[in-house]
Amino acid sequence: MEQSFVREMTSKHLVMLSLGGVIGTGIFLSSGYLIQTTGSIGTIIAYLIGAFLVTLVMMCLGELSVHEPSTSSFHNYASKYIHPGVGFVVAWLYWLTWTVALGSQFITLAILSQRWFPGIPAWIWCIFYIGIILLSNIIDVRWFSVSEFWMSLIKVLALAIFLILGLGGIFGFIPIQGNESAPLFHHLTENGWFPKGAGSVFLAILSANFAFSGAELIGVAAGETENPKKNIPKAILQTIVILVVLFIGTIVVIGALLPDTAANLDESPVTVILNLMGIPYAADIMNLVLITVVLSGANSGVYAASRMLWSLANAGTLPKRFAKLSKRGLPVYGLLLTILGGLLSLFSSIYSADTVYLALVSISAFAVVAVWLSIAWAQLNFRKHYLKSGHKLEDLGYQTPFYPIVPWLVIILCSVSIIGIAFDPNQRIALIIGIPFTVLCFFYYQLVFSKKAYDAFENQEVGGAVG
Repeated sequence: MEQSFVREMTSKHLVMLSLGGVIGTGIFLSSGYLIQTTGSIGTIIAYLIGAFLVTLVMMCLGELSVHEPSTSSFHNYASKYIHPGVGFVVAWLYWLTWTVALGSQFITLAILSQRWFPGIPAWIWCIFYIGIILLSNIIDVRWFSVSEFWMSLIKVLALAIFLILGLGGIFGFIPIQGNESAPLFHHLTENGWFPKGAGSVFLAILSANFAFSGAELIGVAAGETENPKKNIPKAILQTIVILVVLFIGTIVVIGALLPDTAANLDESPVTVILNLMGIPYAADIMNLVLITVVLSGANSGVYAASRMLWSLANAGTLPKRFAKLSKRGLPVYGLLLTILGGLLSLFSSIYSADTVYLALVSISAFAVVAVWLSIAWAQLNFRKHYLKSGHKLEDLGYQTPFYPIVPWLVIILCSVSIIGIAFDPNQRIALIIGIPFTVLCFFYYQLVFSKKAYDAFENQEVGGAVG
């Protein structure tokens, strides 16, 4: 009997899944440092450019995923519309991105929990949270989508409440310690528009791009979405609007209220601002939010990574066991291997931090931009093939606006980002390790799998929808 994924996700589940992947510790913890090293205006500009880029990427993904709503979609799109070897590389890059992150997420969860329970060893906390994540993913997709919905909702509400309180402080409705009058927005430019120079803004754009990674999870879940033609475009629009408002708003508030001290903070700039407002138990509240943030990110990551393994196995590039689904339509073996990969990442971060773990983190940093580039490239080719095959443009359930400008803009901006990594000493290793890894993966595919995959894709109708 043919197995298939269960289509139970609605647009609200897709939105929260995407937000669960995007809203991480960066916006809560490292945003203050980025503002201080780049300047408030420069950071705002960088995040606006990042938001613009991710919007373009989602437009490209929307056309593909509505027409062919398959699980682990952009692996399939890259394979079908670029080259099967490119799809193979994209899938492994994306799997590594989420799986490597699990190691640091387990440790972060343990450290945050030890704030309240210092007597419990970190390894026990790691096991506890691994159990939660595994249970969330292995029961059924409805259970996962509901749990991720509520965790992501907490993150969204936390940012929204902070944004409201922050605006209240900026306009003087809430007193801010150290300010006799409403600070308004004059702190944003008091040291000049670009106090660290225009070059720092360019590097901040790279960080902003990474901050928006995870939005593409909507495409991963396309094969488990009910009524994709309706729910995917709706989810994409809602996700982009929420992200732009919350991310840009948070950066503006932090820049306006903590322009001089943010870089020297040992804790979240959000926590410091709440303390300056006199919010009781601000540190404990933020600790709980951060636990939710990290747990949600790990939850989304395991979901995405396990679907990539299933997709690789379904394409014949992993043992067929990993393509087997449970009675409830879940890739159990992929889930277990992803958890195991997360544990190996955890051990490497402890015992081989400067070698193995550094290499893994570098590859995953490079992967984000590479995956986005592949989505635009696949959509560019898909539209050409779709029309050449005799299909009509109006038959598409969702059309990428301003084609081919949008996909070409994504390709150009992602290429510039990759080139820009070379000019940042802190990120350069992502290219030094990421590019050779990509090339090796591609040639490995060519040597081992190319003939079999070529025959399979030759038999597919170009532009034909996948159920």
